[in-house]
Amino acid sequence: MSTTEICTEIEIAAPAERVWRVLTDFRAYRQWNPVVSEIRGEMKVGGRLVVRVRALGGVPIRFRARILRVEPQRELRWLGRLALSSLFAGEHALIIQPLGDSRVRFVQREVYTGLLAPLFIFIMGANNRRDFERMNQALKARAEQAPYKST
Repeated sequence: MSTTEICTEIEIAAPAERVWRVLTDFRAYRQWNPVVSEIRGEMKVGGRLVVRVRALGGVPIRFRARILRVEPQRELRWLGRLALSSLFAGEHALIIQPLGDSRVRFVQREVYTGLLAPLFIFIMGANNRRDFERMNQALKARAEQAPYKST
């Protein structure tokens, strides 16, 4: 089985608590997130999510994911699958690394596995990286607004 990864990061001038609030306020995604238009579901380990993505260079995508990790103010991780997991799956991690009281590094990482992973990266890898970077920039702008109020 083949594995490949996309990883991006950005520094955000906001405390980890605020970045976490923005990241986990799924109802507000339509207001600020240029890539993920909707996430529905319960945010707990084992919980199921329905995710809608407006990706660059493609049609809107809807997929289901299972939450693997929820560590408040640190990490949210899920596994999304298209068709059979042996063909294609993506483990997505949203990681907040504190750099002080009011600054964090936000890391967005996806590890793709399955027989179709190399083909997916060949066709969509550059667009996915740009989508991650677009979302990172939007998260930074939203989290650095003072004060942030969830919906």
